[in-house]
Amino acid sequence: MAEATGRAPGAVAGSTRALLTCGIVAGPLYIVMVVLQMATRAGFDISRHSASMLSNGDRGWIQIATFAVSGLLFVTYAIGLYRVPDPGRWGPPLVGVFGAGMVAAAVFSADPADGFPPGTPTGPPTTMSWHGTLHLLVAGIAFLALICACFVFARRFAVAGRRSWAALSALTGAIFLAAWISVFAFQAARAANVAFAVAMGLILAWTSLLATHQRRRADR
Repeated sequence: MAEATGRAPGAVAGSTRALLTCGIVAGPLYIVMVVLQMATRAGFDISRHSASMLSNGDRGWIQIATFAVSGLLFVTYAIGLYRVPDPGRWGPPLVGVFGAGMVAAAVFSADPADGFPPGTPTGPPTTMSWHGTLHLLVAGIAFLALICACFVFARRFAVAGRRSWAALSALTGAIFLAAWISVFAFQAARAANVAFAVAMGLILAWTSLLATHQRRRADR
């Protein structure tokens, strides 16, 4: 292997660990940045506004940067997943699609709505901008990719006899899917919005736990 790659085995393992570490950091980074903005952005209410709307206003650049950096970390993590033993066909690319979707969400910002940022009329926007429409599209693709990743890894863990990991992965995917559907089913009711935000935190925590697990495998 060292001759084929031109690098010593330790260097290969070290680079893989570094890539997987990006996956450990990506989810918590996004969660922390959103929570900090929730606490400091005037007029923002997680029961009324999605985290994507933080991309608007004078400090919108913070959320845009959060999307971009977190997304790039997830893409880097996906590359690391390819390097672990028996990575599977679908898991790494699905994680990569999610990361790319986050980067795209940074490029195409969500529209302001329902009083945020301050000065925005109350209620949903009467029209959607082109970038707001694209934001919803790339977000939907990213969410579907991450949900599928949960179930793909659940199946792989089940086949490997890792029942706890299989159950955690499947349950995480199911909870996030249900919360996402509830936002549409209940027309963005406050409880549904909060449930979705919590589910988002849960699934991002799962990605960090998964990366930690895979990094330990790379250390062996």
